[in-house]
Amino acid sequence: MTLFGALEELRHRPVGDQAPARAARIGCRQRVAIRRDNALFAEPMMEAQAFGLRGENFYASAHNPPYWLAVDGATDKLLLRQSVGEKLARVNARAGAAGLELFLFDAWRPRAVQAYFHDIWMPRELQRRHPDLSGEALTAEVERYWAAPSTDENAPAPHATGGAVDLTLRRKGGDPLWMGSLFDDVTALANRDRFENLSAENFSFSDQEAQANRRLLHWLMVEEGFAGHPDEWWHFSWGDQMWAALTGASHAHYGLAAIP
Repeated sequence: MTLFGALEELRHRPVGDQAPARAARIGCRQRVAIRRDNALFAEPMMEAQAFGLRGENFYASAHNPPYWLAVDGATDKLLLRQSVGEKLARVNARAGAAGLELFLFDAWRPRAVQAYFHDIWMPRELQRRHPDLSGEALTAEVERYWAAPSTDENAPAPHATGGAVDLTLRRKGGDPLWMGSLFDDVTALANRDRFENLSAENFSFSDQEAQANRRLLHWLMVEEGFAGHPDEWWHFSWGDQMWAALTGASHAHYGLAAIP
């Protein structure tokens, strides 16, 4: 038995074809209804630490490559819906049996932060690298990674609902597991399946370790009911419109979160 114990099997289980998830995610905020007549709709927001979860809001600190700045409007709190926190606590307990723990980068996200990256930072970076990219093509590439901010109660950005979270795995109180990229590396390197089809000639320990650790994180979360963003290994959600679209649920539980 390896260091990972009963979790070792998850490190060898492929995450599967992400093409259906990529297709299902497109337009899901306009396509999936939010049910307001369910008990979860008005579920309270709680701090992640109330569930024994560790983390630090990535956007509230200047130690956040590739940005290296604290984003205006960012919160230093990690806020989640109660059911999401409870589910994460169960994942954390399962990971804890192998000496691991979840580490959160982001949870509920203020609109100002979403708008900064969607409207300013990401378009600027894309156009710096691809000066000819503009119009609908530019918007489509931005929204591959950054959802459009919205005050529309029928189409909130995932992180505005309290149902979405960005996270990784680390040794308890120690270093994060190698996932093959920076958090928020908004390129194809971040794709959930980026390391799924390594060639037989690829003997890179870095790539093989990234493959195993992404699989482990993916299955720990998916087996607790979360849906993973196909182009971001770190993003998972439960109860929002993207979760419903990716899992085939008939509706979303959460709309815009009410922050005390």
